[in-house]
Amino acid sequence: MTTARRDTYTPESLLTVAVQVFNERGYDGTSMEHLSKAAGISKSSIYHHVAGKEELLQRAVSRALDGLFAVLDEPGAVQGRAVERVEYVTRRTVEVLVGELPYVTLLLRVRGNTRTERWALERRREFDHRVAELLQAAAADGDLRADVDIRLATRLLFGMVNSLVEWYRPHPGTTPDQLADAVVHMAFDGLRTVRG
Repeated sequence: MTTARRDTYTPESLLTVAVQVFNERGYDGTSMEHLSKAAGISKSSIYHHVAGKEELLQRAVSRALDGLFAVLDEPGAVQGRAVERVEYVTRRTVEVLVGELPYVTLLLRVRGNTRTERWALERRREFDHRVAELLQAAAADGDLRADVDIRLATRLLFGMVNSLVEWYRPHPGTTPDQLADAVVHMAFDGLRTVRG
């Protein structure tokens, strides 16, 4: 371990390493020793930046959640017909997931064992609830099939989107836009009413 490396370590680069280790070992299976070894710095150097591993978890899941909730305030999510807004939110959720893949992966793996994990789960439920409200509004407008249970549709939609963290890896042949197009097409062509 060199002084130069320690001097160049930042809270952001430490967070990147921590998220990688949390995703590989699981949050509960990660010790400060694991983080220290992965970062190549002493535990005391880590404590110079954060109070402990839960603070790193808080920062990581907050980054993912902030990205997702920001989508709900974008013009495409608040203007227009409900079905267009929910399609927009779905597309942007995929884009956030791809752009923040390690952070969203960690968010989707929290189990509620700590205060931070319980807070993250509650925020995820809040996000899902807001999307369910958009789906409900689209159904009320007559733009979604009446025979689809909205709660089930919400779970299936986000089950599909969230599954991306398990298999998607950036690839030159598939852009994030193409991935978002595929998700929106698969989800909404099956939910829309057919107008004759």
